[in-house]
Amino acid sequence: MHHPTRFLVLATIVAIAITSSVAALQAADFRQEGLNRIGTLEKKFSTLAEKVPADKYTWRPGEGVRSISEVFLHIAGANFGLTRVFGTPPPDGFVGKGFDKSTTDKAQIVPKVKDSFAHLRQAIEKLSASDADKAVKMFGQDTTQRGALLMALEHLSEHLGQSIAYARMAGVVPPWSE
Repeated sequence: MHHPTRFLVLATIVAIAITSSVAALQAADFRQEGLNRIGTLEKKFSTLAEKVPADKYTWRPGEGVRSISEVFLHIAGANFGLTRVFGTPPPDGFVGKGFDKSTTDKAQIVPKVKDSFAHLRQAIEKLSASDADKAVKMFGQDTTQRGALLMALEHLSEHLGQSIAYARMAGVVPPWSE
């Protein structure tokens, strides 16, 4: 083989190897990137739920709008229920309907928030790189496992913003802002 031909063959082999490695890494990263973001959201929700005084859990910004306790329970309920799309059922005995209004007791809500994030994390940890592009339905929309994870993260982020606003309106500074 001539020198230029050998170089071309070697360059092609290297390019194929790099492309294959990058594709595998990108597919695997969807799960790890999601877990990293969920870790951040979990810490913020948990520390905020702990910091809000128990007597503020029934506070709401207006009539017909979720209270602080209802937002935290809405998040916990979503974390328990949305895992179905990843192939993990909710915990035994979990009933989504009315879960957000099931209690206003901070001592019950904080552990539910923490348990729900552990449940969500376990469901995502069970996914594999090959699951990234697996077709699923979420909220009636066709998507992939990756897309479902992005929707779940979007949902959590939206309600974290709501929780921060509620806390500040109720006179509580989020712990990471102090």
